[in-house]
Amino acid sequence: MSFTPFHFAIIVAGGSGSRMGTDTPKQFLPIGGLPILMHTIRRFRQYSTDLEIILTLPAGQIPAWEALCRQYGFTETVHITPGGASRFQSVRNGLEQIRAGNGLVAVHDGVRPFVTTDIIRNGFETAERTGSAVTCVPLKDSARVVRTDGTNQAVDRTQYRLIQTPQTFRLDRFREAFRTAEQTFFTDCASVVEYAGFPITLIDGSYNNIKITTPEDLIWAEGMLTHATTHP
Repeated sequence: MSFTPFHFAIIVAGGSGSRMGTDTPKQFLPIGGLPILMHTIRRFRQYSTDLEIILTLPAGQIPAWEALCRQYGFTETVHITPGGASRFQSVRNGLEQIRAGNGLVAVHDGVRPFVTTDIIRNGFETAERTGSAVTCVPLKDSARVVRTDGTNQAVDRTQYRLIQTPQTFRLDRFREAFRTAEQTFFTDCASVVEYAGFPITLIDGSYNNIKITTPEDLIWAEGMLTHATTHP
């Protein structure tokens, strides 16, 4: 595929195994015989061999990752940089590794291994046109808002979206947004870019593009990989 060298992906993998009930960081847990993070990186590499991938990991986890790469013979080219104390700081650390003055950057959770190349491509193409592309899916269930006094009220679920990654942005806007001081309400890159005054464009994600967080997610992920193997 024809591909500009000024496209980048920052994969953020700073999770622990606390909600999994394990001492192993969740991004290192195996599914389908391979650590989750390796599946995620391969999805981006399948999109393009020219994509520059930057992986942010807690400094203390980098030796374990390097050992896993040797163990599994994982040779995909990625640039590794230590993450920070928060997601905001980890993304900013990854951003500092990008020397290009312009281009596009996609930020993705290391534990979302089922992202598709179509979603990645749509993100880059949309961000090139509009400046941003934030992946999302509609709510399936009814939703209610809970107020501080404990009361609650039904809301129109068609007006809401569940936000996923990748979240892709024009590099100049992204740099400007991440020059700000970190705020407590920054939950993702979209909230940072929005705070800087830039509009957010939403694109369709997938219900399969889950963030693996709990033991139940691992069971689902194994089933997905088994289905993909038996029904190519």
